Amino acid sequence: MKTKGLFLIMTSLSLFAFIHLSMGQLTGSQIMEKVYNNPAGEDTQGSMTMTLSNSRGEQRIRTLKQFIKDDGATEKKIMFFVTPADVKNTSFMNWSYSDGRADDQWIYLPALKRTKRISSDGKSDYFMGSDFTYDDLGDRHPDKDNHKLLREETLEGKGCFVIESTPRDGDYMYSRTITWVMKDNFLGLKREFYDDSNVLLKILSIQKFEKVDGFWTILETKMHNVQKDHTTVIKFTEVQKNKGIPDSKFTERSMTLGI
Repeated sequence: MKTKGLFLIMTSLSLFAFIHLSMGQLTGSQIMEKVYNNPAGEDTQGSMTMTLSNSRGEQRIRTLKQFIKDDGATEKKIMFFVTPADVKNTSFMNWSYSDGRADDQWIYLPALKRTKRISSDGKSDYFMGSDFTYDDLGDRHPDKDNHKLLREETLEGKGCFVIESTPRDGDYMYSRTITWVMKDNFLGLKREFYDDSNVLLKILSIQKFEKVDGFWTILETKMHNVQKDHTTVIKFTEVQKNKGIPDSKFTERSMTLGI
């Protein structure tokens, strides 16, 4: 019995050491690949509340509906503004490609009754007065950056990898980003964005996340522009997974028809 007990203890210690060593051997690129490939289900839908706050504490609140579908090759995302009246029926669509191609993006402006394709130059513009650029709303492929594991540390009680990512394309709007990735689920908990002068521009933080239908899901995010002292908080509610959203939802025609 003593021998068996000692064997089990030694086996457990060896397994712990192996796991610890394996995690320690992950490179920055491997970690960001895991973040990018985190399973989220075949499709997701839900409601969004976007709260914009300026330095004087004044707020603007917008409500939206969002639909996402991912077939492994392309992630398609579309959102429709519901309120207030001045942005109602505005819609935005993003297609991200797993082969690393640049995202395709469109915005429909009901006042003009026109769907506009977002050019590569326009992706650095801020989306509907928020602190998110059009590029932020996409799903940047990890191959577009060089990733370096800076350290491991605890943030908000969560063990994290801290990854510095620098763009391979010199024309990218951010000189670098630093991401805190949780070790247990490979969700990004925090990200810092630095401008082209390498000065801190924005901080993205995850305020709430939980499993929905078995998939880790971010339910609240906050983007703070530290240079302008302006903040955007996005809350997701009524989230549903794998309900069979049709491909027809993710078309330019659908953008003009609304929810």
